Amino acid sequence: MQNLPELLPEIVSVAQDAGAEIMKIYATDFDVNWKSDSSPVTAADEGAEAIILPKLRELTPDYTIVAEEAVAKDGVPDIGSAPFWLVDPLDGTREFLSRNGEFTVNIALVIDNEPKLGVIYVPAQDTTYTGLVGVGATRQIGDAAPEPISIRTPPEEGVTVLASRRHGDPKVLSTFLKDRPIAEIRNAGSSLKLCLVAAGEGDIYPRFGNTMEWDIAAGHAILSAAGGRITTEDREPMLYGKETMLNPHFIAWGGLE
Repeated sequence: MQNLPELLPEIVSVAQDAGAEIMKIYATDFDVNWKSDSSPVTAADEGAEAIILPKLRELTPDYTIVAEEAVAKDGVPDIGSAPFWLVDPLDGTREFLSRNGEFTVNIALVIDNEPKLGVIYVPAQDTTYTGLVGVGATRQIGDAAPEPISIRTPPEEGVTVLASRRHGDPKVLSTFLKDRPIAEIRNAGSSLKLCLVAAGEGDIYPRFGNTMEWDIAAGHAILSAAGGRITTEDREPMLYGKETMLNPHFIAWGGLE
């Protein structure tokens, strides 16, 4: 088993390298292609994944890697019971296309069906979130030192709800929240929503729409390391390594019970 505290800086470095490649393409008039599931893909997705995968193979040659673009081409690899990586080289491709800066590089290590290490890099903001379950979570802005982050106790005046800008049914969300005082509903793209709950800038993120394991695993690790959790709608644990990689609807909880 890898020493996770020693591994974490290596994963931060490769996520930032992938982010630098994304930003090179972001500055150009890039082309957009469409995958079989009608989701967009660009040279940035593919270029970032081409940076991440060789480094993960070098660091952990015995671990399977499940990466979004590789799965789109070749299907889900056999995972088995060993630790495995989940990689979304550019989470929020539609945010990338709209050039709003809310896209991320996501890398997570799953052990015993739960994400234990997570790194999310936000290239347009030069911000890095990390999480080691049982150790803690951090946020680093630019070259500043990483600072610890943690969930908060929701304010008395009401909770801040993180919501997807592009997915989910507002009526379902409204029904779910009907008994809770709401101070604010804040929209954000990609896995940033999980990071904001982990950093105490929001209290809950209900997701009633399709996501894949690589979309949320890194954010799940960061949120768990910050004191939060992700459950299914029935309050069951969110587990990883499913055959289809498709997640059920879920709730990301900060300090809200």
